[in-house]
Amino acid sequence: MHSAMGTTEIFLIAMLVIFTLPYLIWRIGKTDYWAPLVVVQIITGVLLGPGILGRAYPDYYAFVFNPQVMGALNGIAWWAVMIFVMIAGIELDLKKAWEHRRESTITATLALGVPLLFGCVAAFGILGYAGWKGANAHSWQFVLGVGMACAVTALPILILLMEKLEILREPIGQRVLRYASLDDIAVWGVLALILLDWERVGRQLGFILLFGVVTFGYRRLMVWLEERDRWFAALVWLAACGLAADWAGLHFMVGAFLAGAVMDAHWFDQKKLDLLRQHVLLTMMPVYFLSTGLRTNWAVGGTAVFVAAAVLLVASVSGKLVGTHLAGRILGWGKGEASIIGWLLQTKALIMIIFVNILLDKGIVTNETFTALLLMAIASTMLTVPVVYPKLQRVAALVFKSS
Repeated sequence: MHSAMGTTEIFLIAMLVIFTLPYLIWRIGKTDYWAPLVVVQIITGVLLGPGILGRAYPDYYAFVFNPQVMGALNGIAWWAVMIFVMIAGIELDLKKAWEHRRESTITATLALGVPLLFGCVAAFGILGYAGWKGANAHSWQFVLGVGMACAVTALPILILLMEKLEILREPIGQRVLRYASLDDIAVWGVLALILLDWERVGRQLGFILLFGVVTFGYRRLMVWLEERDRWFAALVWLAACGLAADWAGLHFMVGAFLAGAVMDAHWFDQKKLDLLRQHVLLTMMPVYFLSTGLRTNWAVGGTAVFVAAAVLLVASVSGKLVGTHLAGRILGWGKGEASIIGWLLQTKALIMIIFVNILLDKGIVTNETFTALLLMAIASTMLTVPVVYPKLQRVAALVFKSS
């Protein structure tokens, strides 16, 4: 029967698994409080990956997730995540950050810098053991990459969780978004530094210069176009920026973020932009989340991977909390404020997973390091709502505190 099936049929079997299994676990298990659907999709991918399903049932794993099917899934995943990252870039509100620049700069710097430092220390310790650093990595690239993975805040997932907590449109929610937006920019800047290729530095400098020139013309074009045409122009721009960045050696995801960052949110109807994000999350991102889980590997040994994940989780969470508490002292925040903001900003999931996928693609980290970081991101994100919700209940007045 297996041999009679073509690639199309096997691809559709994979799509059935991707859309059915995580949804049933999420809905029947009522996991939303602990694990949003996106987290369940990633966990399902881990369970279906080579380390668990592949080891228990190697024939079934090889049949469903064969190279042809994985190639098709990866194509969908790449385009989905490019659109998602572009939308995140569009929604960066730097004007608000500038209006509150002292508070935003101090908080964003400490909330990013302290966990980055803690993560780099943890990465330096991991570096002493074989099997964690990628084949193409210098030690500083590995340490900085893992450190930044500990410091990342996943802006799109943060938005979803704050909607669940009903604080997104409240003053505290808007403040947290400002801090996370500034950290987002830093993440992509650090990634560009890590990926800087001295053999292709001419290409990379050429890309940056050309991008600046073309952006000027593109922005003028977008102002001139009607809104219905801007959506098509944005997707053409996305593909072009992704292609140019990848050609230059900076990875197509850096191009996707830059493509969105130079666009203004007011060029698009906000409701349509929100709908686009939701539709991408619904129709295409499950493929990315599950295919990410499929990349996990336990070859170094399951215990070692879990120990590394635990160390990185401690570095990440403690770093965020220390950073926001320092900011709170400097800025005179009220009781409980720093803790709530710190726990919200340690939300990982999507952006960190994208970041670490790029490090894996470029040979900066191994599959084992990727797996440890993925487990850390899952645990970190699952902790957010259960920890923050009771804190908000105790400090209800904070929700309505003006920015």
